[in-house]
Amino acid sequence: MYAIDIKFEQKGMEPVSLAGIKAGDSLLEILLANDIELHHNCGGVCACSTCHLYLEKGQEFIEEISDKEEDFVDRAVNPRINSRLGCQCVLQEGSGRIEVRLPDQTQFLGE
Repeated sequence: MYAIDIKFEQKGMEPVSLAGIKAGDSLLEILLANDIELHHNCGGVCACSTCHLYLEKGQEFIEEISDKEEDFVDRAVNPRINSRLGCQCVLQEGSGRIEVRLPDQTQFLGE
């Protein structure tokens, strides 16, 4: 089981911690299932960069970045060395703590 700590760059959003998360789902799926918005224009099939996030801790619990994902990360708004696509961050078997930072989602929603 995993614990996931989520921090937000969007003003006014407080950090959220999730516990008891099972392996096998992507961070995108986990966030959406817990009512945490992470935009995903392509529906989570690695065909855009809108589910971009920053994986701050726990890289060892998630499959390494693929060439395809890396190409889309390069197109994301404000990519960093720890940028990943939420749809491609599938939790592997095991347990641990993961820390994620979500970019300001209003940049996609036109707010």
